[in-house]
Amino acid sequence: MQKWVAGISVLLLAVKITAYYYTHSVAILTDALESIVNVAAGFIGLYSLWVAAKPRDFDHPYGHGKAEFLSAAIEGTMILTAGALIIYEAVKNLLHPVALHKIDFGIWLIASTAVINFIVGYICLRIGTKNNSLALVASGKHLQSDTWSTFGIIAGLILLYFSGKTWIDSTVAMLFGVIIMYTGYTILRRSIAGIMDEVDEKILTRMVQVLNAGREVNWVDLHNLRVIRYGSVLHVDCHLTVPWYLNVHEAHAEIDRLAELTRREFGETLELFVHSDGCLPFSCRICSKTECGERQHPFVKRVEWTLDNISTNKKHGIE
Repeated sequence: MQKWVAGISVLLLAVKITAYYYTHSVAILTDALESIVNVAAGFIGLYSLWVAAKPRDFDHPYGHGKAEFLSAAIEGTMILTAGALIIYEAVKNLLHPVALHKIDFGIWLIASTAVINFIVGYICLRIGTKNNSLALVASGKHLQSDTWSTFGIIAGLILLYFSGKTWIDSTVAMLFGVIIMYTGYTILRRSIAGIMDEVDEKILTRMVQVLNAGREVNWVDLHNLRVIRYGSVLHVDCHLTVPWYLNVHEAHAEIDRLAELTRREFGETLELFVHSDGCLPFSCRICSKTECGERQHPFVKRVEWTLDNISTNKKHGIE
């Protein structure tokens, strides 16, 4: 899909440059400058997907998925830069106006690019979300933000065409320069969060819901849950407390059930690393297992796993 994004971006850039050549509109130049970023980002995203798809090796035991975060960071930085350049050109044009030509022809040209951008962006977002690909999601959001900015520019150009007020051209360009900079910031912020392994509360919250709903009787406790994303792969590790008298094979069977439960929700690319703990006497109060000949204390209540208590490196109990 990223190959198509790169190829289409080159075509749309040519159309927008043609529109600017005929009109001299700084608003259309805004669109053309952003398309230059689209082209560069498209090829960077293509390269990052190729790197991310490479199998793990001795030097990269967790795979190459982080390449997508680097790609998104570069793309976000380029979008921010493009937004700043657009604002600069708009202010310069406002102070030193340039005569405009063939605005109606320019409107039709960039309107066609907006429709194509929206369709391609929608497909990128859909495929990227399905495959947990940050590079495709970033490209999709960028293309769709480009679409809305293009529609806004078209609205401004139509107003300019009928009113004849040339300052509208620069004002529209400045407005969408700010919007483009904000888009770049959000992409850059998300990519940095991925590079720094920042907690993804959305994934963790869903993980906690799944674990509570599918909780087995031998899962006395679960804690120290951590989730790290490497491209489309989720690496999950946690500590699972099971009855102390289970043998190695029985404890491993409980871990297999935990893995099956999480993979049903998050996909087969999920990697699960589980440290198994044996229960201690204080665990009896939160253990609902009825058929247990080793119980030392009566069951009091089950501790509901939450985002806060499941992430701590401490076995749960009742004070």
